[in-house]
Amino acid sequence: MTSAPGRTTTGIPTARNVDHHAFTVPDLDQAIDFFVDVLGAEELYRIGPVRDDGDWMARQLGVHPRASAHIALLRLAETNIELFRYTAPGQRTELPRNSDVGGHHLAIGVRDIDEAAAHLRTVPGVTVLGDVQHITEGPISGNRWIYFTAPWGLQMELQQVSDALPYEKETAERLYRPEGRWLTTRRGIPGTLGVDHVCYTVPDLDQAIDFFTGPLGGRLLYRVELAAPADYCARQLAVHQDIEVDAAMLRLGPVTNVELFRYTVPDQRTRLPLNSDVGGHHLAFFVDDIDEAAAHLRTVPGVELLGEPQLIDDGGPIHGDRWMYFRAPWGLQMEILHMPDGMPYERHTTARRFGPSPAWHEGGAAA
Repeated sequence: MTSAPGRTTTGIPTARNVDHHAFTVPDLDQAIDFFVDVLGAEELYRIGPVRDDGDWMARQLGVHPRASAHIALLRLAETNIELFRYTAPGQRTELPRNSDVGGHHLAIGVRDIDEAAAHLRTVPGVTVLGDVQHITEGPISGNRWIYFTAPWGLQMELQQVSDALPYEKETAERLYRPEGRWLTTRRGIPGTLGVDHVCYTVPDLDQAIDFFTGPLGGRLLYRVELAAPADYCARQLAVHQDIEVDAAMLRLGPVTNVELFRYTVPDQRTRLPLNSDVGGHHLAFFVDDIDEAAAHLRTVPGVELLGEPQLIDDGGPIHGDRWMYFRAPWGLQMEILHMPDGMPYERHTTARRFGPSPAWHEGGAAA
């Protein structure tokens, strides 16, 4: 086990916060119902179909030219969740495992993990894996966790974070701790505080940490090495083999924690899902100046920008939004976007997207 103080960061120029976590699902209505009814999110808007008769889908989104997408945006406390439902030639429908490169999960912070886990065991379609685990050593000794899966297989986690963590004695860096301040619905898991973290499985942990703490402006909180036998991993993680894991936790802007895993397993799959595959995913950043942000990203070794900045001018719910996709050096898909105040969707709902935050390094956040 090692823990380390945060590094000097550079970051994406004019970035305010992580804007959203995106996931591609097999059934959009099912996924929306799950996030709203089970997790307590609010639906803001839907758009689609997004499609093109030329090569625009390939250039801008990195998917098959004949792919078509329907999209929904939801808010869960201080986090926006974007859900995609694609139809695409050659679409892969098998979700990556947590141990595969491209594996990922979304963790929900709760006040009482035993109560939350007991509730989830009663929810149709949800599978709770194993039992609540209590971490008793290392940089996050005192934390408690348990994994569960959504009805279509998206892996998720409940996390109850200790008030004081050992790694905090060695560094001034702190996890973002959601407090449930921006939850506006009484639905959802009892004691929900918000999204605790998003996790990505990467092929090279050092490379990923360098990218997240350099070009993306994150801060390294701690690293840890783990190992577990197959019977435990099958029960708790749905990974049916012995594992060795190098892991790191980072703080990315004012309201986002990102966990990175590097698994060593005998049969790891290394092909990342496309955005159009079930299990596709991306991470998006809100920026004030998308042209300045894009110009900077073009100078970062290994980064691939897809197409050019795009303006949505269709008169729809996010008319006026500008956005652009890019890929991390190992292929993880990401996005920069700028959405002006007063978007058209606001005329039809009282729900609002989270953000932008006042500044990337501020502790507070805008509602």
